[in-house]
Amino acid sequence: MKKFYKYFYTLFLFVAITSCSSDGNGIDDPTDDEPAIDRSLNKKGLGDSAHDLLSDDTYTSIKIEVLYVDGYQPTVAAMNNFKAFLEERVYKPDGISISSRPVASSGLAPFEIQEIVDIEDKERSFYNVGDEISIYIYFADGSNEDDTDQRYVLGSAYRNTSMVIYGETINKFANRVNAPSKSVIETAVLNHEFGHLFGLVNVGTELQSDHEDPDSDGHCTEEKCLMRASLEFGTGIINQIRGTPPELGPKCIADLQANGGK
Repeated sequence: MKKFYKYFYTLFLFVAITSCSSDGNGIDDPTDDEPAIDRSLNKKGLGDSAHDLLSDDTYTSIKIEVLYVDGYQPTVAAMNNFKAFLEERVYKPDGISISSRPVASSGLAPFEIQEIVDIEDKERSFYNVGDEISIYIYFADGSNEDDTDQRYVLGSAYRNTSMVIYGETINKFANRVNAPSKSVIETAVLNHEFGHLFGLVNVGTELQSDHEDPDSDGHCTEEKCLMRASLEFGTGIINQIRGTPPELGPKCIADLQANGGK
């Protein structure tokens, strides 16, 4: 599970929109005041931008664009926790900014991943420009089509700078008896999925020790680690999260540090 379209990993403020002409190769024509935007930089395989996200070698800031369908807006607490998680792991001297805006329902739920990709291609506003790398996060009004009675997908990281969070599924989990709060579940899913964008586990960020789960590619064997597969697919989320989101284990942190992160 290494590249988008064949492989992806799942976790069972007002934004102005500008219209641009395109020459058909994914690069928008520049205006007098704006540089050309190469959208292909944000359409690479999962984990391909891990070093760029972690280090300040090429990009010194991160812009995160959060889109959500009405009724599925992420909690303020979750977004604050998410930003703090990123700041603890990345070198971005010019900071991390987050903007959000509502979008209309696609009416396509339950979703297959290609439908999520199509929504991104229609709705995404920001792409890498200059020394700023852009991230796209979509809070969907539905579930993943692969859900079963025993296995639920909470989110999916599917391109180098893209992820989807299945808001309907998260709401269902948050309403269960003895379940963690919605903000805690959202935090855990956001952080886990961004872990995949960071190249964890062995998805663009090289292993410094043997801790990849042989039964679930891209996940960690360390007990209680954020990158455990049980958190991604929902089956163990209530047992794994007790009041606070899980954190990265020392082996995953060592991987990130070796790839340019903190």
